[in-house]
Amino acid sequence: MTKDDVKNLKNEDMNFADKIYIFDTTLRDGEQTPGVALTVDEKIQIAQKLNNLGVDKIEVGFPASSKGEIESAKKIASLGLDSTLAGLARSLNSDIDAIIDADLDYVHTFIGTSPLHREFKLKMSQEKIIETAVNAVGYAKDHGLTVEFSAEDATRTEKDFLLNIFGEVIDAGVDVLDVPDTVGVLTPVYTHELVSYLKKEFDVPLSVHFHNDFGLATANTLTALECGANQAHVTVNGLGERTGNCSLEELVITLKVAYGIDLGLDTSRLYSLSKLVGRLTGVKMPVNKPIVGDNAFAHESGIHVHGILNNSFTYEPMAPELVGHSRRIVLGKHTGANALKSKLKEYHIDLNQDQFCKVFDEIKNLGDSGKCVTDDDLVAIAVTELSSARETPIVLKGLGLSSGTGVSPTATVKLEIDGVEKETASTGVGPVDAALNAIRELIQDTMDIELEEYNLEAITGGTDALAEVFVISSDSYGNKSTGRSTNQDIVMASILAVLDSINKLLLIQKNNNY
Repeated sequence: MTKDDVKNLKNEDMNFADKIYIFDTTLRDGEQTPGVALTVDEKIQIAQKLNNLGVDKIEVGFPASSKGEIESAKKIASLGLDSTLAGLARSLNSDIDAIIDADLDYVHTFIGTSPLHREFKLKMSQEKIIETAVNAVGYAKDHGLTVEFSAEDATRTEKDFLLNIFGEVIDAGVDVLDVPDTVGVLTPVYTHELVSYLKKEFDVPLSVHFHNDFGLATANTLTALECGANQAHVTVNGLGERTGNCSLEELVITLKVAYGIDLGLDTSRLYSLSKLVGRLTGVKMPVNKPIVGDNAFAHESGIHVHGILNNSFTYEPMAPELVGHSRRIVLGKHTGANALKSKLKEYHIDLNQDQFCKVFDEIKNLGDSGKCVTDDDLVAIAVTELSSARETPIVLKGLGLSSGTGVSPTATVKLEIDGVEKETASTGVGPVDAALNAIRELIQDTMDIELEEYNLEAITGGTDALAEVFVISSDSYGNKSTGRSTNQDIVMASILAVLDSINKLLLIQKNNNY
């Protein structure tokens, strides 16, 4: 199957522009994400990535807001990037001067137009707002700038006033009109109505800047493009004020895969770009984030994996390589035999039917217990099975603990070693230490061990949380083995994990004829 076999949603009723421009505002609106602040060097890294991706325009910041913003814009401008660089400015001559000082030649200027903005923020009449907008556009054009004008809160502005102010700034020489859905109240149906109407009224290129308050930013942007909008404002990972903006990766890939519209971007860079922005901003993506989330191409269900292994399009709308991602087969309670066979083949592990069934059952049991089975877990389980690890020369037969104020914790441990039961009691700085000291004493005639690593993690919350213990032990021959156990009792989990690693070491010694 090829991409040509995927249903193309584009039809004759749609009015896509011949050229669609991507205006990325990660460095401006994306940085307005609560808690995000980027350094100059970090902005440069992102700008270079966006440029290499091939976006048409990059909004590098709001120069009038600080000297640092002017400095970062200048440094980015000095890089000689192919993307057009823009800066945000209020409809003020001083803001436009800051754009010029920042060595930018594209200004994105705005003023609020809705009744709410006019009355409560600007305290200006419609006439004054138009005059201010027209003067700003004229001033910018007089200074040789390309001008994009945004009617802030356009989607809550009266239609007549929106038409009026757009007409006036066009007469003043504006190059691009932008329609911001400032608080994300649009729906696709109203987007279709509004954008179609504006495209009939004006010949100037139309841009859209949609927020995601109702989770519809990407859907609304796609609808606007279907109706002839020439440009879309986006951010990497959908970052931005409140719930963010239209997602760059979602929009670009939907256009390419669902509509067959290739914007000429190197989409294989999207995943690495997403990861970089997530790391620099500190805003990590949910695992189920479309296109770039860790689970975007992850499969666990046996039915799904079986289909994927035969033809990836059965349960994927596109190949992960298209966005620079990779497919991942996850093991757990829903794992099927085909998925497990595929994983074992990936690690070049050959099991006979009996061994395979035992590993498969253990994976299922771990999944039923709520554990996410990693590849490392699978390899450890399979290698243990290959080494006849079901043989357990040392078995825990009993455990007793005692402690109190002013008394050293004491553990009484009973082990069965090669069929012979042995019991002893030891003290330690805590009950776990005391139990491990007792184990060392009981097995000293069998082997010497060192506990090289001990990790304890509470898997769930609350006082009844499951404890997962992972250990690495070594013997006097330099062999190392891991041990793992999960139990509501921390001491019991620790003992079982250590015994697991000890039994593996004994098997290694046996296989090597020590």
